[in-house]
Amino acid sequence: MLLVIDAGNTNTSLAVFNGAELMAHWRLTTTVARTSDEYGSDARNLFQLAGMNFADLEAIVIASVVPALNTTLKRMAEVYFKLTPQFVDHTTRTGLKILYQPPSDVGADRIVDAVAAVAKYGSPCIIVDFGTATTFNAINAAGEYVGGVITPGIMISAEALFARAAKLPRVDVKRPERVIGSSTVAAMQSGLYHGYAGLVDRVLERMIEEMAASPRIIATGGLAPLIASASKFIETVDDTLTLDGLRIVYERTKT
Repeated sequence: MLLVIDAGNTNTSLAVFNGAELMAHWRLTTTVARTSDEYGSDARNLFQLAGMNFADLEAIVIASVVPALNTTLKRMAEVYFKLTPQFVDHTTRTGLKILYQPPSDVGADRIVDAVAAVAKYGSPCIIVDFGTATTFNAINAAGEYVGGVITPGIMISAEALFARAAKLPRVDVKRPERVIGSSTVAAMQSGLYHGYAGLVDRVLERMIEEMAASPRIIATGGLAPLIASASKFIETVDDTLTLDGLRIVYERTKT
């Protein structure tokens, strides 16, 4: 079995694969202050709750965009699973040619998203990953990573309104019944939802114009289903794209 870990700024996702079969997956809050013992204890408890034996693990592959967490995760893997983890970066033999400059600036999550999207849906394509930041990643017809767009995530925008505007409350991000809000909460939800959907579609529209061939548009990340429902361009929502990408990268590097 294979354990893959996607360590993001807000959440850390873990998944177990048996070959290509996804056996289980979980999401934890990313906290740099947590120790390797805390992460290890949580991971082993999750294995036990799922009825899996962590001793059956053969490898651990990690995509991390939180450098301060890397040593913690490495120690967790070595102490609790007796395995040295593989960290994905631009030097990993993924089969993806990166044209972005410098290649080291491409986050591991963006790399594995691109690998999975090409393997599962073909190229050209654009992957929209709704995380702490929302990233738009362009893959050309030759299957090469050509670049993308990075914008503040929708939750960052929502928190900024609450933090910087004294009279505005913290609100849940959801689709409002009407565009014109009849209360402050409704007005904020409308602005966040429709404003962000407009941002996504305008960026996608311009990216599509710049790409020589018509790309397929894939979305992933926690809020992907919500925003995709308002998008004219997003065709597919794939909740496990990043996790699948880590599995595919592992398979390519072990041969």
